[in-house]
Amino acid sequence: MAFDYKPFLKNLTDLPGVYQMYDDDGKILYVGKAKNLKKRVTSYFSSRPQTPKTQVLVSRIASIEVTVTPTESAALILEQNLIKQQRPTYNVLLRDDKSYPYIFVSDQEWPRLAFHRGTKKAKGQYFGPFPNAQATRETLSMLQKVFRVRQCEDSFFRNRSRPCLQHQIERCTAPCVGLVDSETYQQDIKHSVDLLKGRDEKLSSELIDAMNLASENFDYESAARYRDQINMIRHIQAEQSIEKGSGNLDVVSAAVDGDEVCVHILYIRQGRIVGSRSFFPSMQLKASVPEFMDAFLAQHYLTGPEARVPAEILVSEMPEDSTTLEQALKEHCDRKITVRKPSRGRGIDWLRIAGQTAEQNLIGRKASKQSYERRLINLSEALGLETAIQRLECYDISHTQGNETVGSCVVFDEQGPSKKDYRRFNIEGITGGDDYAAMEQVLRRRFTRLQKGEGRMPDIVVIDGGKGQLGIAREVMQDLGVSGVELLGVAKGAARKSGWERFYLGEDSREVVLDSSSPGFHLLQHIRDEAHRFAITGHKNRRGKKFVESPLQQIPGVGDKRRKKLVDYFGGYKGIEDASVTDLAKVDGISRELAQNIYDYFH
Repeated sequence: MAFDYKPFLKNLTDLPGVYQMYDDDGKILYVGKAKNLKKRVTSYFSSRPQTPKTQVLVSRIASIEVTVTPTESAALILEQNLIKQQRPTYNVLLRDDKSYPYIFVSDQEWPRLAFHRGTKKAKGQYFGPFPNAQATRETLSMLQKVFRVRQCEDSFFRNRSRPCLQHQIERCTAPCVGLVDSETYQQDIKHSVDLLKGRDEKLSSELIDAMNLASENFDYESAARYRDQINMIRHIQAEQSIEKGSGNLDVVSAAVDGDEVCVHILYIRQGRIVGSRSFFPSMQLKASVPEFMDAFLAQHYLTGPEARVPAEILVSEMPEDSTTLEQALKEHCDRKITVRKPSRGRGIDWLRIAGQTAEQNLIGRKASKQSYERRLINLSEALGLETAIQRLECYDISHTQGNETVGSCVVFDEQGPSKKDYRRFNIEGITGGDDYAAMEQVLRRRFTRLQKGEGRMPDIVVIDGGKGQLGIAREVMQDLGVSGVELLGVAKGAARKSGWERFYLGEDSREVVLDSSSPGFHLLQHIRDEAHRFAITGHKNRRGKKFVESPLQQIPGVGDKRRKKLVDYFGGYKGIEDASVTDLAKVDGISRELAQNIYDYFH
């Protein structure tokens, strides 16, 4: 039933706030903010021309709810929180909610440097956020070479009786066995922190003074060490010479082509480009670049940690309402944030790099989409299907000797992997190693949910297995009354090599021969490999959680006393896992046979 908007608008307030649009089923369609709720919501029902997608949105509205806020900036913050929680169909949506990585310097007698992601519970200093894990690990590696501060786990550190490999290759001063005094080590920590804070010149000056003092005191060994550190810092500065400048800022540029958009961000920290990242937000409603920039910046910075937001954000196009955005960012971070479009200086060069990257990545993404569409068409023709495939699901099972079994479901559509639709299933209540029973449980759980409307039915289901697994899938579909879904089994073939796969289709499991060089064949290989990877990752994660509880508890013959002896001898479970059978047998109370069982469990 069409939404009767006239009485609703008649009583709507002129105050700022947030409006939420719902369809007949109560599903959220759109969330928006307004300086004047009455004027903004009225604009959707005015007689002036609307874009086709806005017309579709309005035609689906069954009800509207509003929330009044004291200011427009408060409305912006609330809007972004609601978008993140409810994922409305017609809003600009960012798919990546992963927390950003940091470098952690612990607050201990012998501090360590570490890669950190997640909540900041431990005492110490956190530096970042870095744009990705690679940039973080490269920085850690550089610090390890220059200052040789430990990066090992505390459990490993406490149980050392001799220096480890990191000391032998001159990546650690070995505080674990007392090969460095506390004062020198704390100085190395301070220098590491100075470098992380971008105090390159100040640090170099301190090291030069220390080198000269050591030389005057005839401490040539220390002087040489300071000299090497200075040379490494100069080398790092030379590598970064292209990025002259100072300060912490983000450079944001957008490329738009029809309904497709790519936003590329350069992360500038202490005047250097430490990384970059491309985003491909979903944009259901047609918007101008300033309108889109307004939505993207608000969602990207207002829904994440305060530390993610730099003091300055350079943009290729100013947001539609930059004043409100800056005020909302100030309230979110409790400090001033500047959003501006530079007209000269180094910012122009950075924006040019970001803009060119965004355009190139958008071209690559569109080309990739066209490639997937061609693959789907080719596969449909090769399998003799009457209608073109639009959605595939592939299933695989992973376990270790029947333990911690995990089933995976990956989904591909015209745009390639649809990772938001991936699912994993922890398998329980079956005989260990019974892949048929595991596959049956996965398919029953998955398609029971699909029949309840929890997702979209695929056109074709790909089973990583031969006729036996395909027969199980057929029985499940018949039992659940699922129709209109083709079944395809992928067997590895006699040689068990890539390119030699055999395919079985339909209710009669007839073999289908595909050209190994065809796009459709490559698509099946891709989705099979992706399902395999996703299943293995899930299995390792599940097995890892079991290890946290003490993996040795799962091994017959290893009780509390032997477990303690193993942990003490190898310094932790990682050392036990990496040990050979011979090394395990050296532990008091561990026979050769038991050592073999322990080795087999981990491997």
